[in-house]
Amino acid sequence: MKRGPEAAFLLLLVSLLASIHSPAQTYLGFDRNEYPGDANLKTLRQTFAYTGYWLNIPPGAKSNSWAGHRAAVEAAGFGFLVLFNGRLYAELKAEVNAQRTGSSDAKMAVSSALREGFTPGIIIFLDQEQGGRMLPEQKAYIYAWVDAIVAAGFRAGIYCSGTTSPDEQHVVTAQDIRQSAGSRQITYWTINEGCPPSPGCSFAQRPPSPAKSGVDFAEVWQFAQSPRTDVAGRCTNYNADGNCYPPGTNASRGFHVDLNTSNSPDPSHGRMP
Repeated sequence: MKRGPEAAFLLLLVSLLASIHSPAQTYLGFDRNEYPGDANLKTLRQTFAYTGYWLNIPPGAKSNSWAGHRAAVEAAGFGFLVLFNGRLYAELKAEVNAQRTGSSDAKMAVSSALREGFTPGIIIFLDQEQGGRMLPEQKAYIYAWVDAIVAAGFRAGIYCSGTTSPDEQHVVTAQDIRQSAGSRQITYWTINEGCPPSPGCSFAQRPPSPAKSGVDFAEVWQFAQSPRTDVAGRCTNYNADGNCYPPGTNASRGFHVDLNTSNSPDPSHGRMP
């Protein structure tokens, strides 16, 4: 039966309304400081769409066990959150030095990314472990790092707190960085593991949108950490030891993870075209 123009218009209208009201697809990912091992990638891929991937030594570690494994991770079907461990405030002695250090660290990040087989255009996230309002030295370091990453043909992101600081200033780090960034284009990966809004140690294949984290411009949200911190004290679905263990793994092996949600299965766009 032939449809007239009115019927075709109604079908188009229904389709448009459905797309407007349908929630955006979200994807579950994990990150951890230690490489999980090639043998575990197949099991992890059954749950996760992407993984964090360190370009330098992660916080608290003595070496970077992720180095040299990009091809194996991609072959297993994972997307990437490419991450570079930034400096703590104590390492930034003066603002002029902070700027120089930021530029130097960005060159290290780019060199490591290229060595690992990533290509220009991907997003590299700077790991900013300290929260609250960023001090002048910290901002000088962050923005110098961002500028140098962009100048090298990559895109800049930052991993930082998305929760209100407990001090009297009540600052959200992601908002503080964004407000001072000027025209810089930065992708935000925020951490907020408090329940709610976090679902805690949950492995739903349609995790909540990053915008539900409390930072509406976040493109990635880390909603669970291992071990959980005091912020996650109201979450009830972690293991008894306070860690989050993915399906198909044995908690006795200590194979814990941090959990993330993103609107993309490859948030850094790190897979080879």
